[in-house]
Amino acid sequence: MGSRILLIEDEPGLVMTLSDLLQAEGYDVESARDGLTGLARATQQTFDLILLDIMLPGMNGLDVCTKLRQRGKDVAILMLTAKTQLTDRVVGLKLGADDYITKPFEPPELLARIEAMLRRLRKEKLTPITRYQFDDVDLNFESGAVTKAGAEISLASKELELLRYLIDRRGKVVSREELLEAVWEYQPGVSSRTIDVHVAWLRQKLEDTPQTPRHIHTVRGVGYRFSG
Repeated sequence: MGSRILLIEDEPGLVMTLSDLLQAEGYDVESARDGLTGLARATQQTFDLILLDIMLPGMNGLDVCTKLRQRGKDVAILMLTAKTQLTDRVVGLKLGADDYITKPFEPPELLARIEAMLRRLRKEKLTPITRYQFDDVDLNFESGAVTKAGAEISLASKELELLRYLIDRRGKVVSREELLEAVWEYQPGVSSRTIDVHVAWLRQKLEDTPQTPRHIHTVRGVGYRFSG
């Protein structure tokens, strides 16, 4: 099942449109039409992200955000605001919202914002692995020591960071876009080609048969997956 999203919005048409959009992307979506109901659901249930409109009946979105943070809810909150609500956007961020998007917005932008927030959340909650072994390769990510069949292997810092990121998510496909953001932090001059080159180096150093790798797999058109 995908990430759980709570949509707190009182406009019926927008609720239907956003629910259909998010469900089509694989998210598990629930909705609430007023602030009090939304606060109750967000408090009693567990969600990965809340889409929270500011202008709501019963209790406005700013107060909902405040109450959730006061109750210790660290769920990601994306505020939905009108272009004229600049002050409210600033206040919302100060009250604990993680990001905001102004209405009207394009669906691709909303989806990109949501994915970025959930990706950051997964990264923050993930406890990075410190030691790992596969085949005759032994990795110590804390010291940076790497051996293969007992012989020391020299890995550059980005090679080690890239490998650790893939191993932390072993079995899952990691996109080039995610690797650019997480490992290279969108440094100038860094492109997906840079990732491909680093992966090739890792295969040459660690795989028994680099041309037909057993562990660092290419997922064509998407990115890479580590198995092992």
